[in-house]
Amino acid sequence: MKKHHRSFLSLLALAAVAPAFAMEEADPFLTSVWVDQMEYRNNDGEDSGALEANLWAGRDLNKLWFKVEAEKEPEEKSLELQALYSKAIAPYWDLQLGVRQDFEPEPERSWAVLGIQGLAPYFFEVDAALFIGESGRSALRLGAEYELLITQRLILSPEVELNLYGEDDPELHLGSGLANAEAGLRLRYEIRREFAPYVGVHWARSFGDTADLLEADGEDRSETQWVIGLRAWL
Repeated sequence: MKKHHRSFLSLLALAAVAPAFAMEEADPFLTSVWVDQMEYRNNDGEDSGALEANLWAGRDLNKLWFKVEAEKEPEEKSLELQALYSKAIAPYWDLQLGVRQDFEPEPERSWAVLGIQGLAPYFFEVDAALFIGESGRSALRLGAEYELLITQRLILSPEVELNLYGEDDPELHLGSGLANAEAGLRLRYEIRREFAPYVGVHWARSFGDTADLLEADGEDRSETQWVIGLRAWL
């Protein structure tokens, strides 16, 4: 009788822990590193480079994200890092909260971040974020990207990004309102899905007070650059 009693208790214990093991297997802890853009740019003989990369770690509903954006031009450079908690709020959509630090150009700027990222209808990848900084500063970034499959390996990817600011920041040559816009068209070939070189064109333009501040400092309102780069993930 005692043997049967022990067997019964063992079955109860197994039944209690089985859902936990099943949930663990169905929602494993994962990590991923994405290099969206690592590229060389050229405009009238002037060389520059750019990097956009993401790292995330976590489970299906909750993740920790790191986003890096960097640019190196002949006379200036920029470096931005975001650390975010990402929570799935709907199929294909995540709400993100965290901080952003601009290390370059100087002076440095620190921001709190509230963002949303996901896949809109017709498979547009959307990344939008509101930034709240020191001394009442605010900014809004809206980005969208689309992938057009020419073949299973050859993919054309247009993208656009808009940056808006709540007030002037003359030290960084930024004016209130729509400050700048960037657009790109990149054609990549996926040697493997994890490794894809590409070529394309990148266009950037400043607007309003930002454009006036840049022109006063001897810089152009807009530029078009040819690019060659690599997209990879692991």
